[in-house]
Amino acid sequence: MTRRADRLFQIAELLRGRRLTTAQQLADWLSVSPRTVYRDVRDLQLSGVPIEGEAGIGYRLNRAASLPPLTFTAEELAALAAGARMIETWGGARFAGGARSALAKIASAMPADKRATLERLAVFAPSFHIDRSFSEKVDALHEAVDSRRTVSFAYRDRFGAQTARRVWPLGLLYWGGRWTIGAWCEMRGDFRTFDIARMSEVAVCEPFPDQEGRRLADYLRNANAPMHQR
Repeated sequence: MTRRADRLFQIAELLRGRRLTTAQQLADWLSVSPRTVYRDVRDLQLSGVPIEGEAGIGYRLNRAASLPPLTFTAEELAALAAGARMIETWGGARFAGGARSALAKIASAMPADKRATLERLAVFAPSFHIDRSFSEKVDALHEAVDSRRTVSFAYRDRFGAQTARRVWPLGLLYWGGRWTIGAWCEMRGDFRTFDIARMSEVAVCEPFPDQEGRRLADYLRNANAPMHQR
């Protein structure tokens, strides 16, 4: 497959099942210019791919559209399987169930030789050392982020001092064996990043509003959202 043909396929896949996606977002994902994306989308539309939208607004694939099933290279399958095994160990029950289900679906759709690639993959993520209470915290925080509900908890800093916190959870961040949660902290009136291992008495509470300046995008743009240590 040529590089452009591969890019056209990636655009169609990126638009599959998504909401409106801008040309700039596609350009960033594919490491090309927005102008290239506009040209590629136009060519896909002319070839019959049911992409809706227009330049300056965004694009999406018609939900009624049917594309050929996904295919994966051996390297892609190995990466997916390794990632699924890691998240199954480190991500709590919700992530673990999703990882197992996704991997099973991928395997069932693969020809025999590709399934053998998955079975041969010698990458493992043992779970015997994972504290069940920690996984339960990850699950609770995952649910709070998804449902946009405030979270109260006790937080212990690196010096052992403990404070009561109430936050608007915005996203979970994984740092290779270490989970944190990015949030708007009501006590500090600012963004904070909390180490989940230092959190206790976690309780999911009432919904919080979608307030400008306190969204996930604002948190990610904020260069001063350090790991909270005090």
